[in-house]
Amino acid sequence: MSSDIRLKEQLPRLTDRIVETYTSVGTIIHLGHCPLPKYEEVIEATLALKEIIYPGYRRREGLHIGNVTYHVGDLIDTLHDTLTTQIARALQHEDRVNEGRDTCGEDDEVDYEAKGQAMAIDFLERLPALRELLAMDVEAAYVGDPACKNRDEVILCYPGLEAVTVYRVAHELYNIGVPFIPRMMAEWSHKETGIDIHPGAKIGHHFFIDHGTGVVIGETCDIGNHVKLYQGVTLGALSFPTDGDGKLVRNVKRHPTLEDRVVIYASATVLGGKTLVGHDAVIGSSVWLTKSVKPHTTVTIESPKLRMRADLPDDMNPEINYQI
Repeated sequence: MSSDIRLKEQLPRLTDRIVETYTSVGTIIHLGHCPLPKYEEVIEATLALKEIIYPGYRRREGLHIGNVTYHVGDLIDTLHDTLTTQIARALQHEDRVNEGRDTCGEDDEVDYEAKGQAMAIDFLERLPALRELLAMDVEAAYVGDPACKNRDEVILCYPGLEAVTVYRVAHELYNIGVPFIPRMMAEWSHKETGIDIHPGAKIGHHFFIDHGTGVVIGETCDIGNHVKLYQGVTLGALSFPTDGDGKLVRNVKRHPTLEDRVVIYASATVLGGKTLVGHDAVIGSSVWLTKSVKPHTTVTIESPKLRMRADLPDDMNPEINYQI
């Protein structure tokens, strides 16, 4: 018997050991229960929604006023079916978890399919207003970035708009009470763009994230209109309150509020649910802020000194140092 065959004989025992952990480690397993929302279907729906929001910029070419109605109608019809099923799955699973049930079936008192369809229709009805809002975000990027040549460049190239688009879609689903799916969309967008926006955040019109990489916006953030963020900005929680048993207290405001026309520059960190940045304030790069700021205030850190040492041979006077 060759050595590779003998080694392969270990695999059944390994399989048994893995399956044993499905009992001993029961918190990361989902067997024999209600079907979960399908990740691939949710992402496909997200892509289809972007196709509706920005027609002609994504998958389908050759669109014109004579055929766009048919194209959009086909997408809407498919989205209705997909979202109905996936929302129904999400609702059923959430109820099962909240009620502590291990199974689901025909004896469920709730018609999840009907409830999912109603939510899907409610969401799709919001798309016209959503397009108007995203057009303002495109305009904010075009006006706010001197390197931008035209609005098409924003739609085709800017990761900030990609992240904000998915956020606004997910936020509407979040607002009507759809579980799981908004976070699935948001975390897919996070992976694609490097920008992490929780769908529960409230963000006003003409919102612009420039460059974008590393931006984090927490669930209970409240952001006004005409706000601009640069890369690496964190709008996060200062601390996590706990109850008498040491468990995290949920559903409280943990993240800051930014009023209208606030600008926050690269790598600044603003923390805390009681922190309010007043309108027309500017927060400079690398600032760490945990207290409120009055309107029309500029916050910066003291300029550090740069020390430059010339690493030269001994005969070229290595003691020369330059300070700026």
